[in-house]
Amino acid sequence: MGSATFIEIVLAIILPPLGVFLRFECQTEFWICLLLTFLGWLPGILYALYVLTK
Repeated sequence: MGSATFIEIVLAIILPPLGVFLRFECQTEFWICLLLTFLGWLPGILYALYVLTK
């Protein structure tokens, strides 16, 4: 695990869309994460961690 991945994971826990945005920019993964975060913080975190670690 590189330092960029570690930083993305920490940001995904604090603010899930930001961590996903750093890797995928404005692709579908970012918009899904943003929607899930608006619906609930925990679903946004889980999705962000899944997308960043897959």
